[in-house]
Amino acid sequence: MKLLSLIVAVLMAAAVWNGPLAAQAKILPYPIHQTQLANGLNVVTVTYDSPGLAAFYIVVRVGSRNEVEEGVTGFAHFFEHMMFRGTEKYPREKYNDVLKSVGAGANANTWFDRTIYHMTGDATKLETMFEIEADRFMGLKYTEHDFKTEAGAVKGEYTKNNASPYAQLEENLLNTAFDKHTYKHTTMGFLKDIIDMPNQYKYSLEFFDRYYRPEYSTIVVVGDATPEKVNALAQKYFGMWKRGSYVSVVPPEPPQDTVRSTHLQNGSIPPYLGLHFKTPAYSDTDVMVPAIDVLNAILFSETSPLYKKLVLQEQKVRSIGGDMLFTRDPYLSSIEASLVKKEDMQYVKDEILKAIEDFKKNGTTDEILAKTKSRMKYGFAMSIDNPSTIANSLCTFVTLAGDPESLNRLYALYEKVTVADLKAAASKYYVPSGMTIATISGDAQGGVK
Repeated sequence: MKLLSLIVAVLMAAAVWNGPLAAQAKILPYPIHQTQLANGLNVVTVTYDSPGLAAFYIVVRVGSRNEVEEGVTGFAHFFEHMMFRGTEKYPREKYNDVLKSVGAGANANTWFDRTIYHMTGDATKLETMFEIEADRFMGLKYTEHDFKTEAGAVKGEYTKNNASPYAQLEENLLNTAFDKHTYKHTTMGFLKDIIDMPNQYKYSLEFFDRYYRPEYSTIVVVGDATPEKVNALAQKYFGMWKRGSYVSVVPPEPPQDTVRSTHLQNGSIPPYLGLHFKTPAYSDTDVMVPAIDVLNAILFSETSPLYKKLVLQEQKVRSIGGDMLFTRDPYLSSIEASLVKKEDMQYVKDEILKAIEDFKKNGTTDEILAKTKSRMKYGFAMSIDNPSTIANSLCTFVTLAGDPESLNRLYALYEKVTVADLKAAASKYYVPSGMTIATISGDAQGGVK
């Protein structure tokens, strides 16, 4: 019934999407209630028809992007681990017992621009969720021994993850594509810094003190809860959290003026080709942002002429796709292909660039554009059908814009994208001077010019 209600709400919004009430239509058909406490903590509530169930998320706008000092990368991810080691009031075992009592499982994840902590459980135990999360956000303490133990676990995770050639290539890609900006390193951090991490106990305390502050944080509650209840609990448990004063200054990336490339020799997986173009930071007012996303869907999805040619007809490519990540600062739009034979690497690269150049001149039809935007919009709308997926989506836009309503503004902007916008985006951003080529094959050279 909840999914049916969502479908009805979305379809009702769609009925006016292109009409005179288009400005009122929202991709998320539920009110977003926002309150900011005196200490700067943002509190977001979405009441959703999920009887007895609520998602409790805290997004901290700190990720590897904020690791601006040399020699100490990986600490945003480190605290994703450390926050689960327990506090004086709630040691790890007791914390886990409390989670069981509310029928919740807590987890976290880190990315370039943020760290998210989340649980979904019994809505009648929402106050307990607030209590235990406030305790660790304000009361986290750990010994140097505990710190070194967890730093060792982080190194073990890096070693495990880096066994994947795709993870190795991603690390090489970022290090090649970026010179100054902190997107140069992955969320895990540089290996040399991870190895040295056990020696950085004092720095870890400083990092936590800088960023685990209310002005960097937003609480998002979605489900069987009212804004009045959520705001009262936020004030009760987080109202005494002291605001900080630290502001990180992330170095801007200089313009790229030549093609760059990186290659990984590995014959254990199919040959891989990635063409990665510098693209703009997230914005819900710059039409180029959704235009690039739509452009990728038209050029590289399974319905595209290029896919049909390379995958279905010629069978030179196993899969191909284009993806633009939304990030706080300029990042990359990636076109990636898994090949059948490494000998076809240059040919596939040339065909991709040929398709882009053709689009710059000829564009596409209004009909294809309309169908693509509709598919993307409703695909997203259908994906946010429970408290957790809604909360996670809102956290994404809190991360990017500091405002969950940015979700609705962005999807309203998608509707304004024209064929001319797509051609302009391709011409401005899909240029060789902004491209970094990444390849994997069994030979020592990628074989791509």
